Amino acid sequence: MYIEKAMFNLGPWEIILILLVVLLLFGAKRLPELAKGLGQGIKEFKGAMSEAKQEIEDATDVENSDSKKKEADKSAAD
Repeated sequence: MYIEKAMFNLGPWEIILILLVVLLLFGAKRLPELAKGLGQGIKEFKGAMSEAKQEIEDATDVENSDSKKKEADKSAAD
């Protein structure tokens, strides 16, 4: 029987171990700086994703309104 495990299926002990290793590698003084940088990166990523989503929605709205205008012009010409 083959059981497939998720990539980030971590239990509490694995997370604690990872945090301890990070603490040992970077030290207590650097952790707040790392967390701040990570938070800023996530914030920028979310902002870029929402901008891209808005641009796609705007583009599809323009295409839909253009096709509706063409259909209205066709029906008016008939």
